[in-house]
Amino acid sequence: MKQVLKQLDVSVISDIHLATHASKAKVLLKYLKTIQPEILVLNGDIIDSWRFSRNYFPKAHLKVIRQFIKMLEKGVKIVYITGNHDEFLRKFNGARMGNLEIVNQLVLNLDGQKTWIFHGDLFDHIIHQAKWLAKFGAATYGLLTIVNKFINSILRFFHIKEVIFYKSLKKKLIKQKPQLSRFEQVITQTASERDYQTVICGHTHVPCDKQVITENGVVRYLNCGDWVEHLTAAEYVNANWSLIHFTDESKDEDLQDELDIPSQKELYQLLVQELTLNNLQ
Repeated sequence: MKQVLKQLDVSVISDIHLATHASKAKVLLKYLKTIQPEILVLNGDIIDSWRFSRNYFPKAHLKVIRQFIKMLEKGVKIVYITGNHDEFLRKFNGARMGNLEIVNQLVLNLDGQKTWIFHGDLFDHIIHQAKWLAKFGAATYGLLTIVNKFINSILRFFHIKEVIFYKSLKKKLIKQKPQLSRFEQVITQTASERDYQTVICGHTHVPCDKQVITENGVVRYLNCGDWVEHLTAAEYVNANWSLIHFTDESKDEDLQDELDIPSQKELYQLLVQELTLNNLQ
């Protein structure tokens, strides 16, 4: 039985962190195969160049990239917004290759409302003042995810539900407060000054949806979260933005598509061909 795809105007996902042990690529692939957006916004930290290794790029991660390519072939416009972990792409700002566009930020006019979308690291003072500390934190986080995977392999053996203990640790260290953080204050104030009604970012891995009152009016702040811990996305349909938490209820075999997945060598060759400078417009 053919699956009915959810029709969307826009889907925004961020912080996938492909090429790391933390990435939930298999679940993301299932989400991508349930939607049919007119525009798919990849809002930064899609491929993690900070921790990229030729020795670790699993098949599930390759399948996600192949799914992006398939969506492009079917007419979906994909806008890749650069983040701090894939900042090597920022020099290609404005580049277009068919239905793929690489930008540093994006403004969408939707039903008379302007939505400003960007990754969010530009408003993170730690990234600019102590980048080494941010990279040290990323490396520590990576180590925790490897330990977590080892623990989960033991839990699976005893048929015990898997856990993400670094997620629990993060919640204890960074408790979400009802008042706006400095990060949120600066972003919403800037959006208000630029006459944007909605602002969407990622970066913090903390999904949220808030109405913020500023001096110039009300701004809706959305953080689309991540595909490492929360499995969230911002979706626009029927003239409204919503923050969705994807629940994986399907069996693996229901969404398998092995015939459409090229070999690792073929896929790398395809990516090189698609990203060659000669094709940039």
